[in-house]
Formats: sequence, structure tokens, C-alpha cells
Amino acid sequence: MKKVVWEVRYLSVLPIFRYCKKCREKREFICSRQFRINAQRKSLDIWLIYKCSCCNTTWNAALYSRISPQSLRPEVLEAFHKNDEILAEHFAMSSDLLQKNGAEIGYPLYTINGENFSLNETVTLEIKSKYYSMIKVSSILRKKLHLSQKDYLKLINDGKVKSIPEADLHKCKLKNGIVLLFQADT
Repeated sequence: MKKVVWEVRYLSVLPIFRYCKKCREKREFICSRQFRINAQRKSLDIWLIYKCSCCNTTWNAALYSRISPQSLRPEVLEAFHKNDEILAEHFAMSSDLLQKNGAEIGYPLYTINGENFSLNETVTLEIKSKYYSMIKVSSILRKKLHLSQKDYLKLINDGKVKSIPEADLHKCKLKNGIVLLFQADT
């Protein structure tokens, strides 16, 4: 049996949608990849700054509120001060954090790296994601294998594709990854 690994590579961070006070309607806000840090006596507040795609109005997503500077490792605190891109991306891809801040989340732009295979061979496919993702597995498979919705549903209904462990492939999300088994005709 052939084993294939695909990796989802993100071309953007999660787009978020919020009401913009200046535009007076819901707009997309784009991550600036910069942090705002405010020191209040012996505690810190840290935010990730977003900007309205139309008017550049800023919105701050709260990361930490009233924490002691000693509770963060010195290298992490330094990364906040230096607006570290990797750290900013880590927080900008956290759907839970953004939802707790009241943001409506969209889907990031992505590509799928890995070799293609024929649906006429038995294959174990592992799809990996660096970040927890709410992208539907069906979207990834249809995009990479160039399948129509009808063809994808036929694969599921005919039992030619299954997830390990079993999940509903009509609506399951990628999360951190998934393993699928494609069965060839016998």
C-alpha cells in the first residue's frame, strides 16, 4: 500500500471580520503582525494589532491581560517587544483566541504540498497542518485531486475513501491533521 503525505501551507493568516466604527459596516481586518504592550505598574497587557482593510482603523485583539512580566519567559517577552513575525503568526492563526475577542473568522489562503496519486490505487493519505484549522477536509481533497462535489460524494458513498479513525467526511474539519484510506477497485 502506498503512503502519501500532504502538508497544508498557509499563504495568509486567518482573516477576521468585525464592525468598523469608521466605515460603519462589517469589514475585513488584516493582521499587522505587530503587538501593543502596555505596562500598568507590575502588570502587562498585550494585544495583537489588526487594521481595517478599507480605512486602516485599528482593532486590538487581547492576548494577555494584567499578567506579571515574570510569568512570561524572557525570550517570549523580548519577541513581543520586537514584533516577532513567527509569534504574531502563531496568535493570528488561533481561531479560539480570535473568537474570544469577538471576531468572526474567515478561511486563510492555502496551498497543499505533496504528491498526487491515482484514485485507482490503494493509498493511505496523511494530511498535516501546522495550525489547528477549520478548513473542511472535503475542500482540500476536491482542490488537490480536482474532484467535483458529485465525484467526491460518490467516493464516500461507494466506500472508496474513509478516515482513520472514522469521521463524517461530508463535514469533518482538518483540525491538526487527518489520515484517510483510499481503496482501489478490486
